[in-house]
Parts: sequence; C-alpha cells; structure tokens
Amino acid sequence: MPKQRITKEMVVDAAFEIARNGGMDQVMVKAIANKIGCSVQPIYSYCRNMEGLRRDVVLKTKEFIRQYVAEHIDGKDPFRSTGRAYVRLAKEEPHLFRIFILHRRENITSLEELYREEAGADTAGFIADQLGISKEAAKQLHLNMLIYTIGIGTIFSVTTPGISAEEIYRQQERAYETFLNQTLNRQEENGTEQKENPKERQKSE
Repeated sequence: MPKQRITKEMVVDAAFEIARNGGMDQVMVKAIANKIGCSVQPIYSYCRNMEGLRRDVVLKTKEFIRQYVAEHIDGKDPFRSTGRAYVRLAKEEPHLFRIFILHRRENITSLEELYREEAGADTAGFIADQLGISKEAAKQLHLNMLIYTIGIGTIFSVTTPGISAEEIYRQQERAYETFLNQTLNRQEENGTEQKENPKERQKSE
C-alpha cells in the first residue's frame, strides 16, 4: 500500500479542526499528526515555524466566519441580522470566535483602520442607503455596533453554563436602538446647524 502523501493543506485543515474543537493552544505537532494519522516527521516539514501555521489557521478561521455570517444574514434586515449572526457564531463555535477576536491585527493604530480591516468596502454605503443617513454617520453606527457585538459576543462565548441567546439578542437590540437614535439625533442637529449658520452670518454682518 503506497504511503499517504502529507500536504500543507492537510496540515492546515487538521490544525484548524483541532483549534475549532479545543482552541489554538491545542494546535501542536503531535496533535496534528494524530489527527491526520501519520508520524510527526512529515508534519515538522510544515511546522518549523508554528507561528506561521497559526497564522494560516487564523486565515482559515476568518474565511469560515465570513461564510458563516453570509449564510445567516436576513436579506430584509441585514444590519441587525449580521449582529445576531456573530452572537450565534459565538454560541455555536466559541473557540473559533475567540480565535477571531484575539488574533493579532498588525499595523492598526486607530479605530478607523480597524474598521477598514473588519468591514467590507461597501458596508457603510449600504447601511446609509438602507437607513437614510449619511455615509459617515452609517460608518460610525456600524463601528459602534461592531465594537458592541464583539464585546457581548466575547462575554457570551466565555460564560458557563451560559447566558441565554434570547437575553443577548434583547441587549443587542437595545444597543442598536440607542446607537441609531443617537446617530439620527446628531444628524438632525447637524442639519439644523447648517440651516441656521447662514442666518447667523447675516446677523454678524
């Protein structure tokens, strides 16, 4: 019987499944070899740098989450349902969720840069059209909800025996309404100021 050829893809897939079931701390050469069903020798050829392998696992995790969220979005209410999808993911895949939250994000020095990395290029424009607000206001609203959802999702994924999903969803909905009302009020105030400014200028003249 010919020997099984071990490929890098097999190693990454095995490492991903180990991380999915037990967390990134469990991704070790011996565990990967046991998962594939081979000796440790061929694994070492791909694992000379475990940090590189873990980066590959993070990339695979991010792709898994992207597909998961896309599959659980309600087309009639994509903004709210995206937040719910992340919370559902935290419940169903707690190890992957923690890997996604905790992985190092290089060259990030501001929330603006973080937003560009985490959100799609067209997301703010889509939200703006859907809610009838400016693109800048939509970006800030989305950033607020991203920060909040990641935070509450982290709490959800690390508590035992666990907070009910219904309670998390209710809290998430309250946050959404609060952020949205704040955004609408701020936009209305800015619009009023813009209308009043010409009059104020005339008075000063």
